[in-house]
Amino acid sequence: MKAARFHGRGDVRVEDVPEPHPGPGQVQIAVEWCGICGTDLHEYLDGPIFAPTPASPHPLTGGAVPITLGHEFSGVVAELGPGVTAFSEGDRVVVEPYDVCGECTACRDGRYNTCRKLGFIGLDGEQGGFAERMVVDTRWVHAIDGLTPEQGALVEPLAVGYHATKLSGLAPGGSAAVFGSGPIGLVTAAALRATGAGQVIVVEPAEARKAKAPGAGADHVLDPTEVDVPEAIRELTDGRGADVTFECAGVDEVLAAAVASTRPGGTCVNVSIWGHPATFDVNALVFSEIHLVGSLAYANRHEEVIELIRSGTVDVDQFITGRIGLDDIVDRGFRELIDHKESNVKILVQP
Repeated sequence: MKAARFHGRGDVRVEDVPEPHPGPGQVQIAVEWCGICGTDLHEYLDGPIFAPTPASPHPLTGGAVPITLGHEFSGVVAELGPGVTAFSEGDRVVVEPYDVCGECTACRDGRYNTCRKLGFIGLDGEQGGFAERMVVDTRWVHAIDGLTPEQGALVEPLAVGYHATKLSGLAPGGSAAVFGSGPIGLVTAAALRATGAGQVIVVEPAEARKAKAPGAGADHVLDPTEVDVPEAIRELTDGRGADVTFECAGVDEVLAAAVASTRPGGTCVNVSIWGHPATFDVNALVFSEIHLVGSLAYANRHEEVIELIRSGTVDVDQFITGRIGLDDIVDRGFRELIDHKESNVKILVQP
């Protein structure tokens, strides 16, 4: 079968690889669509970052570069492993793309997204969504009856934003500010609107990305090159500042602005994965007793997110800006997102 394999910086190849078959408690999934994530782009541009190397293979999978990419995927159950009764061939599904140890404190506490040996399907070995077929343990599989295959591929990124909103503790009717209107910022805004935020403010300088924010749920869109953002947010919130803010850019100045825009005693959630150690004045937290919370992916959120899409509460179709075949993944996928990132949100790949 065909699979897109990451060999190193700037080196992704569509290759023929052996078709995997399920073992006990597993299913084989015929992938229908898989979205290109910012993490995939980071690996392509600067990796290996999360991808394990031959000198340090992944502790759970034993995988190392070259690996199969892709973790935002939907598909159809094509083959059942021994003992599988919860699914049938032909079921349309999505997957929480995790490999976890099940033994560490985080796993035992149900916070498996922070497993000390955490791995991601599509980043840690042979299995990935940029392949015609892949195999996964049924623990991670969720049925998506009522969703289109394309909508299924958006469940995973929406779960990231939804998890962040839940960690923020935002009360119904509260105010929220999202810093960054890229893919994760947009799904975070959509999750906020869907879960009862009273006011959603998005901060973004790029014209094309600003234009997408209202459709995602933004009541106000602020351009940091035109206004003093913390001051503008206080004006929009009766002088208080936002109850919760979300950093979705991984930029020092953006984190500082997010904290400065948070009301005293409020919460700032860092959603982005940083490419460098952050430089930040911690006194900005101390003087206003602001809670700074890290949010990593998701845990136990997929069923709720699937229902948000199924019910029409969140329109994820608006985030799809391209559909391509696997053979075009580099030129019309990775390079398109890198060279024209402001005009794209999510490009889906069909293996």
